Amino acid sequence: MNSAKESASPLFSVFTVLLSGMLLGTAGTAVALAPDEASVTSLGVARVAIGGVTLIALAPLFGGSRRRIIALIRRLGVWVMAISTAGFQPLFFGATTRTGVALSTVLTIGTMPLFTGLISRLLLREKLTQVWVAATSLAVTGLVLRSWDQLETIDPLGVAMAIGAGLCTGFYVNGAKYELNRGGHAVELPAMAYTLSAILLIPLLIGDDLSWIASTDGILTALYLGFITMALANTLQVVGLQRLSPGPTATLLLADPLTATILGVFILNESITSIAVVGLILVSVALVWQGVAQSRVNRSSIN
Repeated sequence: MNSAKESASPLFSVFTVLLSGMLLGTAGTAVALAPDEASVTSLGVARVAIGGVTLIALAPLFGGSRRRIIALIRRLGVWVMAISTAGFQPLFFGATTRTGVALSTVLTIGTMPLFTGLISRLLLREKLTQVWVAATSLAVTGLVLRSWDQLETIDPLGVAMAIGAGLCTGFYVNGAKYELNRGGHAVELPAMAYTLSAILLIPLLIGDDLSWIASTDGILTALYLGFITMALANTLQVVGLQRLSPGPTATLLLADPLTATILGVFILNESITSIAVVGLILVSVALVWQGVAQSRVNRSSIN
């Protein structure tokens, strides 16, 4: 595993994180196409549970071990990942009901790279570069412009919940990096984290209508959310983290709202304003900027 890590192209880690962000960006469209009876809570729990079970089942195919996965229950970083994943679900979805999807997304996704970078600096002693600060600022500005005409009346609790969701993501990325620095496996780590997270979220399903998951559309939606937007997307993210710092990784994950917007326009027939297009261009420029800069850092470290 280490030899593969060393021999990979400097662009490989950047590519995997960008692809992770793109796959994560399809989750909103999948949820929008889910059966009407499906609540965001049950969809979130199904997504996490299926993601965890999938990774446990497939771990041996990627050099992982189910026995080692079970042993990870004693690892601090894994519990940070699990609690962060569990906390994100009610915080973000609760924020969308109080402040609207647009503002919640801007606050959560916009604060995610900021929290991730600051936590990595404080706890992991990772350096924050000028390029990261500039690229992240540009991307956040683009996100604000993207949702400028959709921002609704601010609800203090909703704002706090959205920011809390961004903080959860920051802790998740740093928890994963902490374990990777100690030899953690890219599939084993999220496998245990999502399994623990699903267990922690079970109480939220009390009184919820779960009949939707028995329908064909329900099963397909749950499987897509679990397989693609959870298991595959987040494993790619952890793979990229093997050679990237948490801050740049979180910035590259801003491919998530970019992808979500494009799918919204072409799949869900959503409209988009000219100022939103400008915002998307700024996000795209920031992603390219951060990606090129990070690949150069990786290449120089190899040389």
